[in-house]
Amino acid sequence: MDVNDVELVMSAVDPKQYPSTGYPEIGFLGRSNVGKSSLTNVLINRKDYAHTSGQPGKTQTLNFYRVNDAFYFVDVPGYGYAKVSKSEREKWAQMIETYLTQREQLRGVVNLIDGRHAPSDYDIQMRNWLDYYGIPVLYVATKVDKIPKSKRKKQEQILRKGLELEDDEPLVMFSAKTKVGTDQVWDWIEQQIKS
Repeated sequence: MDVNDVELVMSAVDPKQYPSTGYPEIGFLGRSNVGKSSLTNVLINRKDYAHTSGQPGKTQTLNFYRVNDAFYFVDVPGYGYAKVSKSEREKWAQMIETYLTQREQLRGVVNLIDGRHAPSDYDIQMRNWLDYYGIPVLYVATKVDKIPKSKRKKQEQILRKGLELEDDEPLVMFSAKTKVGTDQVWDWIEQQIKS
């Protein structure tokens, strides 16, 4: 897809603040520092539009990026090891759960996992949770440029097994550096926003 126009229109913590345009939305989920901003930047073909941070837990709001004046990418706070208080984490969890389970415009989520390692407990918990709510998901394994090409197929099998993915559940091996996997991610997103 050619992206001509992208705008961060709002950062929200509450449904009252969500956009009211009715455009379809695709959420981006993943542990802190898994590469959500890097994937977003590759998809929208901008260098540093979605801010990448060396500091886990930087995203603390739902950030709505309007793309081509037709749909939204929604950057969801990272789950996992952000150094915040328990009460703060619970607030985030409530905000994320409200968005993912109640937002009618949400057409699906892109759930990022670190392609170099077996899925973490957090990844598996998120998988089970998304499954429970029947939310359409595309799993994207990031940072695959750091895996030797000869080992990628085996690593993909490890990830699929760890997440207990069925054969028809998609998993894309992605690298922000080499752009491998970008077209498959876009294909899935386009399918979801048309449905």
